[in-house]
Order: sequence, then structure tokens, then C-alpha cells
Amino acid sequence: MLQKFVYVTGALDFLIGAGTWAGALSNPQPGQFVAFMTLGTFLMMAAACLMWASKDMENRAPVIFWQGLVRLTAVSSVLYAVPAGLSQPWEYGLVVFDGVIGLTYVIGMARVTGCSFLELLQCKTAPAAATA
Repeated sequence: MLQKFVYVTGALDFLIGAGTWAGALSNPQPGQFVAFMTLGTFLMMAAACLMWASKDMENRAPVIFWQGLVRLTAVSSVLYAVPAGLSQPWEYGLVVFDGVIGLTYVIGMARVTGCSFLELLQCKTAPAAATA
């Protein structure tokens, strides 16, 4: 179930990346075009990495774990930005979507590997006690 969740939610990043490209190409803006085109490609790379990592989660857990941290960073940013007037209230929807996915990735990879948060931050795939 977790493998399929990671695969499908990762694949959705292809759509988000393509949408980012479409927005950049349909209304090119100075100072934004290059960033949005690059961001779109980054999202597609993240999709490919998550789909690949989902096929061997025990050994590729850090890829999924770090993508969880990316999503939780987006959640934290929205929670700060909206009340500060730096973002729009509709972005609270991202908190629910990315928050659930991010927490699932982080907690799921800790359970799959038995590694602590710190060990996953260090890209370890086996707990220190198991490797000693």
C-alpha cells in the first residue's frame, strides 16, 4: 500500500511540473520564466525519483524521506506566509494535501527502514544498531 501511495503521489508531480511549464509558457514574465521552467523540470525529476525509489523502498528510502521534508517545508511556508500577507488564503489547501503526503513519506520511511529521523537525514537505510 505504501509503495503504491509513493508511486502514485510521485507520478502526480509530473502533472504539476507540466502545469508549471504551461503557466510559464502561456504568460512569460521577466524574472519568473526561467525559475518556473526550472521548477517544472525539478518537479518532473522528483516524480521520476519517487517512482524509481518506490520500487525498492528499503534501499532508496532517503529519496522518499527527503521529498517528504520538501513537502513539509511547503506546509510550513504556507502556514507562515498566508497570515503574513505573503500568500493567498487558498494555499491553505496545500497544507492538507502536502502535509498528509509529507508526513506519510517521513513516517513511512522510518517504519520501512527502522531508522531514526536523524539517520534518514544522513541518508542511512539501516539503523545504527543493525549495522554495528
